[in-house]
Amino acid sequence: MMVVLVWSHSAVAQDTAPIDDELTDVLDIIWLVIAGSLVFFMNAGFCLLETGFCRKQNAINILAKNLVVFSIATVAFWLCGAGLMFGGNNPWIGTEGFFFSGQDIFNPGGSDSLAMREAKFFFQLVFAGTAATIVSGAVAERMRFLSFLLFSFFLVGLLYPITGHWAWSESGWLNQISLGGSGNLAFWDFAGSTVVHTVGGAAGLMGTIALGARADKYRKIKPAELSRLNPREKTKFNKKIEPLNGHNITLATLGCLILWLGWFGFNAGSTLEATSPAIPHIVLTTTLAAAAGAIGSIIFCFVRYSKPNLAFIINGIVGGLVSITAPCAYVNLLDAVVIGAVGGGIFVPLVTELLDWWEIDDPVGAIPVHFGCGLWGTLAVGLFSIGPDSGLGWAYAIGKGPAQGFL
Repeated sequence: MMVVLVWSHSAVAQDTAPIDDELTDVLDIIWLVIAGSLVFFMNAGFCLLETGFCRKQNAINILAKNLVVFSIATVAFWLCGAGLMFGGNNPWIGTEGFFFSGQDIFNPGGSDSLAMREAKFFFQLVFAGTAATIVSGAVAERMRFLSFLLFSFFLVGLLYPITGHWAWSESGWLNQISLGGSGNLAFWDFAGSTVVHTVGGAAGLMGTIALGARADKYRKIKPAELSRLNPREKTKFNKKIEPLNGHNITLATLGCLILWLGWFGFNAGSTLEATSPAIPHIVLTTTLAAAAGAIGSIIFCFVRYSKPNLAFIINGIVGGLVSITAPCAYVNLLDAVVIGAVGGGIFVPLVTELLDWWEIDDPVGAIPVHFGCGLWGTLAVGLFSIGPDSGLGWAYAIGKGPAQGFL
């Protein structure tokens, strides 16, 4: 269908501009719905990954939370989340557009149709739902069902929209930063390494700390036992780390593949335009970063354990995807490989080791993947981006970040 419409767009464009504009709007609406549907399908990926990584007795609870969390997110985002995120001109928080009513909060002063506004709302909604789903993995096997639903409503209805407003609203304060006549320092996060993944990962981290570790995860050992344990099994408090392995790595692997597929909609859909020439480049940088994340995690496993570990490879792939989410449209292909490899091969295992050292129990690796790699993706924008507003300091070449500017 998209192919037919694009062909029609090219043919009719030679005749009349008004029809061309109408077709462009139709294509953009269809593109947003398709991309948003791919992002929505990521819920299935998260569901399978979390269920596979957790123990069998908790599977039903995890499935139920993943099924219901998007329903809670939908109501919260419609009720107040979208308005707080995009409505009004306040630099700190949105002030209008609640219940998806009033003027167009996505394009103030524009002439978008109702269909376009609804398509944009749907696309932003599935992003908000993703932030809440991230928390589900971090607090798995410990949080009560009702408590999780209430927290998800609070996250999507208030916390996520505030940070989203700062970064993605035209009036957000992070979009207003400048150096006078020296250039624009507006915050760049193309598809959400910071806004979605770091926020969701940070919320998961706080929840995990508050809940504490699962029973028997960190078991006290006698001094005589220490000599028989390898460093990976010990913490600073002389406790043995019990793996508490998930019950179905097949589900987790399938979930990873579904997430990889959905990420094409996540990143490429953020162009918000079906005819954007950046779409093929974004799809390719996304793919390369995921592949590099897998390879980086394999290298780490051989160096650290002398054998591959499928759980690390899965999280390495997702970590590479999270890492490239912010800079996917701003970096070249080689830099995408570097970003993905560092995310999946360094940040995921490093943060995982730190969590065990601090005895913070994350059953699925949501904190290393989303919080750790989200932070790395945020930094990678400044290091590797190629764009008109990058030439601001001694470390930069014209239009290039430091990593490019030094070359």
